[in-house]
Amino acid sequence: MAEKLLEIQNLKQHFPSSKGTVKAVDGITFDIYKGETLGLVGESGCGKSTTGRSIIRLYNATDGKVLYEGNDVHDKKSRSELLQFNRKMQMIFQDPYASLNPRMTVGDIIAEGIDIHGLAKNRKDRMERVYSLLNTVGLNREHANRYPHEFSGGQRQRIGIARALAVEPEFIIADEPISALDVSIQAQVVNLLKKLQRERGLTYLFIAHDLSMVKYISDRIAVMYFGKIVELATSEELYRNPIHPYTKALLSAIPLPDPDFERKRVRQSYDVTVHDYTNETPSLQEVADGHFVYCSESELIQYQKDYYKS
Repeated sequence: MAEKLLEIQNLKQHFPSSKGTVKAVDGITFDIYKGETLGLVGESGCGKSTTGRSIIRLYNATDGKVLYEGNDVHDKKSRSELLQFNRKMQMIFQDPYASLNPRMTVGDIIAEGIDIHGLAKNRKDRMERVYSLLNTVGLNREHANRYPHEFSGGQRQRIGIARALAVEPEFIIADEPISALDVSIQAQVVNLLKKLQRERGLTYLFIAHDLSMVKYISDRIAVMYFGKIVELATSEELYRNPIHPYTKALLSAIPLPDPDFERKRVRQSYDVTVHDYTNETPSLQEVADGHFVYCSESELIQYQKDYYKS
């Protein structure tokens, strides 16, 4: 059995608004195991990025727990505790244009974490670390003296990856790291992430809305809808046997490189009224081994019948 690295327990992230409370993340529970990639997918506004930002403490959680190696992330208060936590967990942001300081050289951007954590013995060691990181992500040492505006989107995202790697983390949250990139560049960045995972034993939470790319990189996939995890299974299992109607609708929208098939295909829509939770409270339940679905008790019985009949 793989070792649990991260445990999310009933995590809630609510924000006040003029119309009441926005429940961006509304009581989600899941685990991430050491060395795996968990893909988190769903439509824009479903709470994916808020989940990532709450895990890494960019937001203070409204309720629930985030346990990293058994320790509650949101209980850490002292500077030394926060520094130690920040070394273990890093984030790659969605927008490679906005996430890099335009007034800093690439070398200083990458070395920022090295400086904060005092990882370099001297200036020479600092720059050698920067050069090594640039090489790791497919850039070269001459790029250290340049500024972000001199690079393409794909190169900027590589700089963001190098910055995240600089403090030698164990866990990385990749928040839609390829959505702002050209399709031709997306595969390169994903392949780089997979290579780094193999070489460094990294664990990823990979947040995205591109289901085909998520399947390629993820060991397991969690599907999110309006602040809830509605389905969680291995990548192959989720694509082969989707159970929740929302997951089925998402998968039916993935285009295939077959014009004849695409012309005839009927895409499914998701109607939330198919669920009657008037007398039953839904929760994330295990329909099959390792395959969880957000459902009521009566839905669970029906889902299991359908699953084992197929």
